[in-house]
Amino acid sequence: MVAGTSLRTALAAVVAVLLAPSAAAAGPGTVEDPGKKGVSATDVSGVDEALGDAGTSWFYDWSADEQGIAAPEGTEFVPTIWGADAVNRQELDEAKNSGSTLLSFNEPDMAEQANMSVEQALDLWPQLQETGMRLGAPAVATGADQEGGWLDRFMQGAAERGYRVDFIPLHWYGADFSPAATEQLRSYVQAVQDRYRKPVWLTEYALIDFSGATPRYPSQQQQTEFVRNSTAMLEELPFVERYAWFTLSTETSPTGLYDGVRPNQSGNAYREARNTG
Repeated sequence: MVAGTSLRTALAAVVAVLLAPSAAAAGPGTVEDPGKKGVSATDVSGVDEALGDAGTSWFYDWSADEQGIAAPEGTEFVPTIWGADAVNRQELDEAKNSGSTLLSFNEPDMAEQANMSVEQALDLWPQLQETGMRLGAPAVATGADQEGGWLDRFMQGAAERGYRVDFIPLHWYGADFSPAATEQLRSYVQAVQDRYRKPVWLTEYALIDFSGATPRYPSQQQQTEFVRNSTAMLEELPFVERYAWFTLSTETSPTGLYDGVRPNQSGNAYREARNTG
């Protein structure tokens, strides 16, 4: 009996493995990542070549489709429903056809971005849920860790209405260009995870000081050091599922990693960063 039971148990285990759902069939609350490291990108000169060279496993462009960017083989595109006007059947269908995970409203707490009230976002949320895609919370510009902040009120409202939120996207821009910036970033993402106990995606991050009349940027050496230190830190944090530097091209922002098709100093550092799932 013992031997027979063991044999039946072993055969059952083999069958279970063979019949187990693949990563592509994983439910909306799960993720099977080939790697954490990604990048935001826009359709500028050289973007396809730069994206293929950057050593990233995913990218996004703040839109429901690729916007003309040709994703390299093995690089996942993640669609976005940017704001309230994008919650329509055409863009939701485009997003569903473009990927399996959905990023939602972009900085709804900022007047110059998606500019949405918490109530408006909650009222529109069921339409995003109906895509069946894995769904990220709205990505606020600041204060994601604050009690009573925009994201906190959204998450409380979602819980009260029984809505699904699978992970928390974050934006972070550091005004301190010293080596302390990496610890400041780590503290922020840790505080958000402590509050919501959900996986974190850092979908925009860089060193930019917005406190003055015009943005202030780090030197290339300061940015390169931060790229090396921050990617190493993010790779080690188990609750950070993905991260994306802002942004791929210097044509989009001075923080860009590529000058056309050529990586700059920080681009080389980002390309060389370890990329684990």
